[in-house]
Amino acid sequence: MGARVLERGEVLAELDQALADARDGEGRTVLLAGEAGLGKTTVLRAWTGGLADVHLLEGACDDLVTSRTLGPFHDAAASAPALRTALAVDRTDAVHDAVLDVLSTPTTVLVVEDVHWADEATLDVLAVAARRVGRLPAVLVLSYRDDQVDPGSQLQRLLGVLPAASTRRPALRPLSVGAVTELAGPDGLRVHAATLGNPFLVTELVAAQSEGLPVSVRDAVLARVADLPRAAQELLDLLAVVPGHADGTLLDVLRPTWRDDVEVPERRGIVGLSGSAVAFRHELARQAVEQALPPIRRLGLERAVLAALLAHDPPDRARILHHAARCGDADAVLAHAPAAARAAAAAGAHQQSLAWYAQLAPYAESLPPAEQAALAEEHAWELYNAHRVEEAVATAGHAVALRTAGDDPVATARALVGLSRHLYIRGDVADALATLDRAVALDAEPTLAHTHRGVLRVLADQEEAGLEELAAVPPSALGTVYRGLGRAFLGHADGPDLVREGLDTARAEGRREHAARGWTSLVKALRRLGRDGEVAAVVAEGLASTRSGDFLSHGYSLEAFGLQLMVDDGRWDAAEEGLRRLVDTVPEAGILARETLPPLGRLLARRGDPDADAVLGRAWALATRSDSLPVLLTTAAGLAEKAWLDGDGDREHARIRALLERSRRPGLAGARGDLLRQGLRCGLPVAHDEPVDDLWPRHALALAGEPAAAAAAWPAGSYEGAIELVDAGDEASVTAGLRRLDDLGAAPAAHLARRRLQALGVRRIPRGPQAGTRAHPEGLTPRQADILALVADGLTNAQIAARLVLSVRTVDHHVSAVLAKLGVASREEAARRVGDP
Repeated sequence: MGARVLERGEVLAELDQALADARDGEGRTVLLAGEAGLGKTTVLRAWTGGLADVHLLEGACDDLVTSRTLGPFHDAAASAPALRTALAVDRTDAVHDAVLDVLSTPTTVLVVEDVHWADEATLDVLAVAARRVGRLPAVLVLSYRDDQVDPGSQLQRLLGVLPAASTRRPALRPLSVGAVTELAGPDGLRVHAATLGNPFLVTELVAAQSEGLPVSVRDAVLARVADLPRAAQELLDLLAVVPGHADGTLLDVLRPTWRDDVEVPERRGIVGLSGSAVAFRHELARQAVEQALPPIRRLGLERAVLAALLAHDPPDRARILHHAARCGDADAVLAHAPAAARAAAAAGAHQQSLAWYAQLAPYAESLPPAEQAALAEEHAWELYNAHRVEEAVATAGHAVALRTAGDDPVATARALVGLSRHLYIRGDVADALATLDRAVALDAEPTLAHTHRGVLRVLADQEEAGLEELAAVPPSALGTVYRGLGRAFLGHADGPDLVREGLDTARAEGRREHAARGWTSLVKALRRLGRDGEVAAVVAEGLASTRSGDFLSHGYSLEAFGLQLMVDDGRWDAAEEGLRRLVDTVPEAGILARETLPPLGRLLARRGDPDADAVLGRAWALATRSDSLPVLLTTAAGLAEKAWLDGDGDREHARIRALLERSRRPGLAGARGDLLRQGLRCGLPVAHDEPVDDLWPRHALALAGEPAAAAAAWPAGSYEGAIELVDAGDEASVTAGLRRLDDLGAAPAAHLARRRLQALGVRRIPRGPQAGTRAHPEGLTPRQADILALVADGLTNAQIAARLVLSVRTVDHHVSAVLAKLGVASREEAARRVGDP
């Protein structure tokens, strides 16, 4: 083994084993992770250089201002004509299929380097490939810098869902003192201390030994460059402003002598050749040379590269826009950013699309108003997809102003329809309806305007009016979805079937955003009708569909619905973590937070978490802003439950009465029954004229004074069933309910159950925390115990988040809860508690 792959035998052996498994038909994903300079590329070059009888495809993600959409697959397409054809179609699903077809060919190796720089569309395709590769004769190798994987990022989500059975994660470690000494000789200890065994840094420092030991890698790289012939140095200056690699066709234009100039730096290991492309052997070396360039020299090189790229056909828009941004070329941005943004959006690379719209924004005013408006409308939808609700409303509003000032009423009506959607998502339902009224009044795009007003009326508790309006326009997939939702909201059992019909039509027509709405509508319809047993499968199917299209807002709602089911099933730790993650990582969720804030606040109340009041307060503010009855009822039920647990049920009487008066209408049986039940616990009797026969049986039985029967109507092990058992009042039922509450970790309700047993005169009252925390003397949940251990190890919240793959804010919440349970005021006190015998 050569010096440059010292101590990498185990990693190479794992790669070889993955290939052997693939030859047997059991494909593998191999993750090669490590900090910059740890030797990922070196290992891959050593391994792929020795491969035989394989179909090798290689691609890389580059550190551009905005990532290339599906960049590594464009690289790999040079060896896969079918993939090249799919990329030309400009549809992500076509690329999905092409990559899977390629990986189905025995035996294929697909290497994608630097995935931490990947665009969303690339990560989406890789997720599909990695989930299926276990059944294919292929190896998928992904390299990335693990210190650049942010909590909550799409790459983190990809890494978290890879199938364990087909995924291998060989450990790539720094070089030992012995290996460094083998490379550096007598200076081995000194070099190891300076580099901590990072192979790239070691190599660069050792290579610069003739000039003494530099104090930084930048000095090491520049010391090596200084020894090169002048022509070679000039070539490296040019290469330094081109992230990734410079293609030979580009270099032929910029520096015709490059083939002669590259010989010495290539021989000395500073750059490498791959076909007709040239690149620094390591990104850190490129950065060192680039940062040393005088500003005027760098600017001149950027402009020269940009001019060469602009002259090439077809244009490489990602690279053009990268260099245009670096040298402030407005004409290049205006010429290429709109097409790049649209193509990225179509491919599902929404973050890349947003970056290009942002790059375009400073120059957009020089465009004709109609083009400005079109770009603003498109930009608003990308902001919506990214949960940037306030910006989406402002940008869509700007588009409406531009359209209104023009003389195109059809375009104005379409812009108003777009604005109404963003206003609705922000939670401003009344403003959204008023905006649609303006669109209808124009009478320029009647079908579109009436369809969307009908849709919004269904969502705004005006189901009858919405259904009537939708029935008066030509049928469409979206209209069918919301006609079904409206019927479900009114309590009709055929509603979900109608939603499914519209969803299937949207999918067949390729209307991905309408299909995404169909998935969320189908879950809402099933939940409203109490058909929760069907929800989990729909959530799973819908998430797979919306993730492949990268519709984040719809994925947010579907994931929230799945987490609500976890709450109902008693999987509280996982549900709390998931709900907190959604709330923390999407602070501008707008009306979508109706699916996360109420269930999270209620769950926290049931666990006795001090954050419950704040979360329920946010949920109520959102409910009143949107004035949506289902959200108001659900949130009020949570507030009532919290008041009951606090022993202060009277405080919620007025709120409960007001909502019960408003909600005597079809389709609200579940939410209304829940609020009635919580009101009864808070000491508010059921009115004599209350139509309880229309409620779900589990609520009707409880309100009729049959809590034992109501308990049996709830799923086994549920919190609600346990509470009904406690309300049954006899010793056996209360004891059974208490044990279930202890298992769930529902401390406040368990406390009330123990008081009930005391009142019954029971002497031997069960005690002890839930099964999952019984081994912990402080009653911490398993996750809280993990957090406490890491706090005791001295880790910061950010470090804990990275270790446990959580958001920092979620860790903040956990640490606060741990301190509260321990009764201590600081991390230091908590750490000492761990150390106490």
